[in-house]
Amino acid sequence: MHVCDLIEKHSPFISLEFFPPKERDAWPGFFEVVEKLKVLGPLFASVTYGAGGGTQDNTLEIATRMRRDHGIEPIVHLTSVGASADRLDAFLASLTEAGIENVLALRGDPPRGQEDFDFSTQEFRYATDVIEFICRRYPNICVGGAAYPEPHPESPSIQSDLDMVNLKVAKGARFLVTQLFFDNRLYFDYVTRLRAMGADVPVVPGVLPIMSLRSAKFILGLCGAAIPGKFLSALEKANEEGGDEAVYALGIDYAIRQAQQLIDGGAPGVHLYTLNRAEACLEIGKNLKI
Repeated sequence: MHVCDLIEKHSPFISLEFFPPKERDAWPGFFEVVEKLKVLGPLFASVTYGAGGGTQDNTLEIATRMRRDHGIEPIVHLTSVGASADRLDAFLASLTEAGIENVLALRGDPPRGQEDFDFSTQEFRYATDVIEFICRRYPNICVGGAAYPEPHPESPSIQSDLDMVNLKVAKGARFLVTQLFFDNRLYFDYVTRLRAMGADVPVVPGVLPIMSLRSAKFILGLCGAAIPGKFLSALEKANEEGGDEAVYALGIDYAIRQAQQLIDGGAPGVHLYTLNRAEACLEIGKNLKI
């Protein structure tokens, strides 16, 4: 089923994001987490796609099993890094054959260890190129794009970032999923600006439950998002007084309130970044009023 149609019919909702384990001996544990989270009734689950081939070979099989064995509609991430028309064609044909009809098109990160990686040398330089390719060659696939309530770290300005996301919609993206953020005002302002530009598609906010101060700082360093000062101070105090357990409790409480405020404010749903763990997302999901 097309996720863009599901969003229209079943808002508000919870959706999830998983990343495929690199090693197959980790797959049984991974699918145990998927099965545990099924109780939340996720509208869909996105499956990431490693840049430069890191986990690409696993993505299709995991998405197929998620749909067939667990009854969760998958969205497969597809990046432009290292892609060629032939390679995209082969992957998209495999998706179609497997009955998977949803793709999240991304530029992706540079391959690990290549800090001077030049995106301009790629056959597909931007996510917009991938979106256009899919919509032209595979009109049966519902394509989504990424959005950034806090501008992408490489964007020269907020407006240029909005222009790029608006272009994704113009090229055929039918829904957007945001990078994680912690200040809901950023999301609502971002959606208002996109609407004013004519990008009238669902914008699903991404929510990350903070489970430890160490892991939070690592993830935020990768994506460029910021923690509001008061929340960061509270996390640091909790870490000093009670360690990871206290930070976890505070992080879950914040995520529940953030997600509920997003839904109450009109967001179509919330997209929970699972980090391939069940407990935090279960606690958030079971406390939401949707």
